[in-house]
Amino acid sequence: MSCRSGFVFSEDFTTYKFRDDHPFNQMRVLLAKDLLESSGALDEGDLIDARYASDEELELAHSKTYIEAVKKAGQGLLTEEEGLEYGIGTEDTPMFEGMHEASSLLVGSTLSAIDAVMTGECEHALNLGGGLHHGFKRKASGFCIYNDGAVGIRYIREKYNCKVLYVDTDAHHGDGVQWAFYDDPNVCTFSIHETGRYLFPGTGNVNERGLKEGYGYSFNLPIDAFTEDDSFLDLYETALKEIMEFFKPDVIVTQNGADAHFLDPLTHLCSTMKIYERIPQLAHELAHQYCDGRWIALGGGGYDIWRVVPRAWAQIWKVMNDQEPFQGALPSNWLDHWQKKSPVTLPTHWHDPENSYKPIPRKNEITEKNAKVLEKSLQLIHNQKKYNNSVGH
Repeated sequence: MSCRSGFVFSEDFTTYKFRDDHPFNQMRVLLAKDLLESSGALDEGDLIDARYASDEELELAHSKTYIEAVKKAGQGLLTEEEGLEYGIGTEDTPMFEGMHEASSLLVGSTLSAIDAVMTGECEHALNLGGGLHHGFKRKASGFCIYNDGAVGIRYIREKYNCKVLYVDTDAHHGDGVQWAFYDDPNVCTFSIHETGRYLFPGTGNVNERGLKEGYGYSFNLPIDAFTEDDSFLDLYETALKEIMEFFKPDVIVTQNGADAHFLDPLTHLCSTMKIYERIPQLAHELAHQYCDGRWIALGGGGYDIWRVVPRAWAQIWKVMNDQEPFQGALPSNWLDHWQKKSPVTLPTHWHDPENSYKPIPRKNEITEKNAKVLEKSLQLIHNQKKYNNSVGH
């Protein structure tokens, strides 16, 4: 089966840049796009124009005073003290020239992806420039200034009146999006991430289940440090299928951080490219099963920009179009071009070689611990099923 998909892109995504040595580097979007073009999987006809979000659109998830502060910061008019009140000017999110414009481009591009899918122009759309899931209503956080996922979901709710499932596979908890819809029964959030015991932002526990009418529509799977492919995928697949069946969304929005990989410098998980093939496959299958194919995919974290992110993100686009991930060797012209610029030796294949990292001595213990987390996370769904069965009899 071949699907109609759209790829949102702008060269200006790279203007979202804190400083040269900052771990968040949008060069990875260019690397991923070039890898797709070198593989013959992306051409001009697939591209959707990026656009800037208006202030009114940003206000779907951010306060006016915060937006004004971001504008001032980008013009060099915000003092250090004023900035800290809004989480701007910190080690994670330093001020930079044109901050507002660079950030609103990433949000507008997510809105372009949404409109392409919701109007039926495409079944699926991908904005690798987006996925900035830590931004809050009046505060920047964790490399994220504006939260394109939160703005985008509110945009879907207001413009198209659809139920949205947000799925976040970044190694860091999708806190900004979760809290934005914590009391909303029409938005279900699901985040699988490394436990906050060791990792920013420290939230995303199984008992974060929502508030008021939104209680029971927030799901978290905080997995143990050093979790490997099999445990990750077992939990993820089980949970996502059960959550889809429980919530029955009209559209899926996925955040595809590529920082759960064993090479990522900021996290402690031990996955390989295997998970980055299965994650989009599952989203694709379930979007067609429940949502008439409506699926918007965003980028996210991912800090090994040379060896990991381009391969992981290219697989999303490949699966969007024909369900099958890339196999075998990477294109030699891509390797030849980028190896000259890369500070590390680039991988030559889509897959990671066997035994790429040292064996994890606590593997069985980690797997058992994660299984218990899964059971707790899905407890409300299981209780509901038991209740329905008992009433049915």
